[in-house]
This record gives sequence, C-alpha cells and structure tokens, in this order.
Amino acid sequence: MDSAVVAVDVGGTFTDCVAWTPDGVTIAKLSSTRDQSRAVIEGTRKLAPSGAGSLLHGSTVATNALLERKGAETVLVTDPGFEDVIEIGRQDRPSLYDPFIDRPQPLVDRDRRLGETDPEAVAAWVAAMRPEAVAVSFAYSFADPEAEERVAAALADLDPEVSVSHRVAAEFREFERTSTTVLNAYLTPAVGGYLARLAASAEGLVGRVQVMRSSGGLMEIGQAAELASGLLLSGPAGGVVAAAEMGRRRGLQRIITFDMGGTSTDVCRIENGRPEVAYERTIDGYVCRMPSVAVHTVGAGGGSVAWVDPGGSLRVGPRSAGADPGPACYGRGGDEPTVTDAHLILGRIDPSNPLGGSLRLDPDAARSVLERLGSQLGFDATGLASGILEVVEAHMERAIRAVSVEQGADPREAALVAFGGAGGLHATSLARRLGISRVVIPPHAGVFSALGMLMAPPRVERARSVVGFGLDGMAREVEAISASTSGEYERLHGSPPDRVVLRVDLRYRGQSHEIPVPYEIGEPSDTVVERFHGLHRELNGFARRGDPVELVTVRAAAEGSPLLDWSNMPQVREGRPPDPSRKAIGSADQPVEVDIWWRPDLPAGMTFRGPALVEEEAGTTYFMEGDRVTVASDGALEVDVT
Repeated sequence: MDSAVVAVDVGGTFTDCVAWTPDGVTIAKLSSTRDQSRAVIEGTRKLAPSGAGSLLHGSTVATNALLERKGAETVLVTDPGFEDVIEIGRQDRPSLYDPFIDRPQPLVDRDRRLGETDPEAVAAWVAAMRPEAVAVSFAYSFADPEAEERVAAALADLDPEVSVSHRVAAEFREFERTSTTVLNAYLTPAVGGYLARLAASAEGLVGRVQVMRSSGGLMEIGQAAELASGLLLSGPAGGVVAAAEMGRRRGLQRIITFDMGGTSTDVCRIENGRPEVAYERTIDGYVCRMPSVAVHTVGAGGGSVAWVDPGGSLRVGPRSAGADPGPACYGRGGDEPTVTDAHLILGRIDPSNPLGGSLRLDPDAARSVLERLGSQLGFDATGLASGILEVVEAHMERAIRAVSVEQGADPREAALVAFGGAGGLHATSLARRLGISRVVIPPHAGVFSALGMLMAPPRVERARSVVGFGLDGMAREVEAISASTSGEYERLHGSPPDRVVLRVDLRYRGQSHEIPVPYEIGEPSDTVVERFHGLHRELNGFARRGDPVELVTVRAAAEGSPLLDWSNMPQVREGRPPDPSRKAIGSADQPVEVDIWWRPDLPAGMTFRGPALVEEEAGTTYFMEGDRVTVASDGALEVDVT
C-alpha cells in the first residue's frame, strides 16, 4: 500500500476520482453504478493499483434514499401530545400562492408514533412493532438528555438502529429537532449498510476511509454511519471547499460556484474565502437541522431530459436520464433528448473524444431523438438543441440569483467559478446573463468536487441551545462546548485539533429567528453584540442597537489540517503556445468557426480569445466571442467576459 490519497465523489451519472501523491494529481471518471461502492473501489484501484493510504468519499446514498423514499421502516418515540409534531410542522405553506401544492408525506406513519417516556413501555412497544430504526425525540432533551439516554439504554438489546435527538441535533425547537432525528433514523440503515460494504471492499486496498460531511469537513466512517443526516449534501460540499481555497489564493472577495454535473446543478456563494454555512436546510420538503454549505440545487444537468408540456412549451428537467440508460448519445438505450445530446449536435462536444476518457458518443442517436421532439415544435435538430440550452440556462440563472440577488448580494461583484463535467459549457454564457465580468475554470474542473475533498479538514461539530442563559453566561457556555468538541476530536483522531471555529446564535428579544455570529474566546460580549448588529443590518437592512440581545445556541467546529492546500497544486510550465485546430459549431443563428485547444498543452501565461473550445479528459469548456482567456500558473483558465 503506497502513500496515495484517493478522493471519490459519486454523482448521479459519473463517479469522479482524484489521486494525490508527492508526484502530483491523477484523475479518472467512471460511470456510476447502482451499488455506488463498486465504482468507488474500481476508481481507487485504477488510480492506486497497489493501494492507498486513505480514501476520502463523497456519497449520494443518503440523498438517493430520501429522494426515492427507500429508507428504513421507522418509528418515532416522543412525549405524550407531541406525536404529530412532524406533521404539524410550523403550519407554513411550501408555496404561498399555490393551492394545489402538498407537503411531503411524513416518513413515519401516524400508527408508528408513540407518546411515551417510560423506558420499559417504550421497549415493549418497539419490540412489538419490529421496526428497522427508532427515532427518539423528547421536547426538552436539548437541555436535559437523561430521559432519552434511559430509553436508548432500554432499546440497546433490540435490533433497530436508534437515533436520539440530543446526539443528532441538541438544539431547541421540537419540530426541527424531531424532523432531523427522524431523517437520521430513516437514513441510517441504508447509509450504514452501504458504508459497511464499502469498508469490507476497501479492506487490504485502503488504510483509512473518511466521509465528506455536508458542512465541508471530513468525518470517520464509523461516525458517518451513525450520522446519516449529516451526509445529505456530501458530494457538492467538496467543490465549494476547493473553490474557496482557490479563491483565497487569488484574493477574491466574492465567489459564486457553479457546479453542473450529469443530473443537477449546484450553486453556492462564498464571501471572503469562507463558504456560507446554513444550520437548517429543507431537502425534498423535509427539514434537516444539520450544518451544511449553503448550496442551492436545481434539476439541470447534462442528463436533464427535454420535453413538451401540455401547453406546447419546451421544458428541460428536472427529470434526468442518469447514467443508465443515460442520454441517447450514450448508446445504452436512452430514447429522450437531453442537454448532452444538444451539445453534441451543436458540435460543442467532440464525439471522437471519449466522454470521461472512456465513453464514446453516438451523434446519430442524439440527432434522431432531437428531430423527433423537434417535429412537435417545428424545429430541426439544431434549432431544438439551441432551444434546449436556452431553457436550461434560464434555470441555472435563476439558481445563481437565488444565492446572490435574493440574499442581497450583487452577482456583478463576484467571480463565477465553474466546474463539474458540464459547467464549462455554460459558464461564460451565464456570466453574460448575470453581468458577471470574471469567470474562472479551475484545473481538473470535471472532477473538482473530488479534488476538494483533499482540501477538506477533518472536523467534529457540536451545537447546544442555551435559551435563557443570557449574555452574562455566553463566555462560559462557549468555552464549555469548545472544550467538549476538542475532546471529541482528540478521541477520534488521536491528537488535538488545529483550531476550533466558534459561533453563537443571537437575536433581538422577541424575534423568532437567530443569526450565527463568529466568536473568539476571550473577546468582550460587547464586541460580539456589535458584530451581531452589523450582520443583522447586512442581512435585513436594519439594526436595533437599543434592543436587548439574547443568546440562543452555541456552536463549535474542531478542525485539523487538510491533506492538500492550493499551494500544493502542480504548476503549469511556460512555453510556446500550440497551434489550434479549427471547426464550425452550431449556434442559435448560424455556424461559428472556433479554435480548439487541448488543455494539457496550454502553457502558463498564454492568452487567447473566443470563440473557442478547450477540451480535456473530464470535460469541455466553450468560450464565446469576446471572452479573453489567460492560462494561470496553477492551470486555471481566467476569463474576462465582455
């Protein structure tokens, strides 16, 4: 077993693999498999035939189990009178003006919820119900976990996996905590079973397995198996981590990441080198109170299917052709046109250049399905392909606006960092739609989320609500959670953390929402409160400095050092620019002559202008007329959009 570290990010269409050794970075892109562990192990063997010291893994197992409703048969144990809290929720409507929209069905049916706190009675009921998983959530366990611990002890000799709320999310608000605990219980058997299979397959090939958590840190595989709800955004977090690291090196104050894969597009805003972290997300209608990078996801990817709605309008997505059968051009039986088929017919993807290094594409199959759908709308294959790209870019533009304009941040002040297998094909077009003048296509863009896992720190996170303690006890509470989180990190990793990142959730008295505020041990409470006023003004447009401020929750994240930072990235040599080849590609108006470059041949310092295509093993980037491209020393393509 050598010193290689392999990172693998499993997506809905492709499995992206990156290996790091002292000699540099190597990559591989494979089709995803039904059992994700097969492609993970195949990619690891391909990049590290003699074995790897570590395997870092971003998985969609938890996400898929939730979206496909293939989690465990779960029961809920709670206080008498709280059995329906997961159904009542906050009594808000998912869409205020849509009378037909429904909330998702609860993950636990009404007859599988028990209002009981007596351990023996709970154990007898669970034994009779014979579930696969149990969620235990008592109303005040965030402050006093003893009752939950007694129930967990009584269930220890039974078969089901048990999730208790004070270990999953020790925060107040019974609905959000119970929803998160139910999610964790529902997903744990699927995630735990998958990780057990992966660990068994990796034995003898890999020394250590760590899993990417939604917040952008790594956790041990055993911890991940118990905290399945912390993996719901496992994959997309890697790209955000890498983009933040690259942006810090460039001094970029604001970044918007644009990660377009085969199934979806993920976007995120990064301010001053740190991704925004959300402490509550709604995933497919279910509230999850776990820290995660604030990624916004839309169903727009290379495999997104084009279709005609009952009104005769062209639509794209959110349904995806996935990896099997995939787009029609994959030649695996797909019979509907997709975004990838559109790019192929327009000439932006070269069929002689195998997709992901191994998959040869069939232009005739793509043309056939485009012509069939186009006949319904009066378009030929080229016209429909242009329409598909216009529609899908409108979806992605709205996603970027959701993390910028709708949050009070001007996208024109940001750099757009585009990656994923299809990100480069839309990057500068989207930048024009949004008024963004700077685009960066990072090195290894097609597998960038996997690369980001190498830059993610090992992390242990904890939160505890302390409502009513007042600001006088803030320093004491923060120091306590900092010490306990550091101790947990040292127990898991055998050494103290390099740093502990602290936050306190503050609000004006009488408010029903809080703002996470950075905190440093030893600083005066007045300094923290003033920071809160500034953040409140930035987010809400006003601050009420005369109103009392109260402490709600304290948070700590203990972190180690990542295996790789951006300074370790291989540098590109200077040299004589190669001569490009040329060809005509389709557009909405007429064919356009473009230069074609092979990215590994481009020397540092080289500049060129669009229209052009830059091809590489794991993706293609399309530059429009007016784009001015410079090859940076780290291999990134820096684009001035005019």
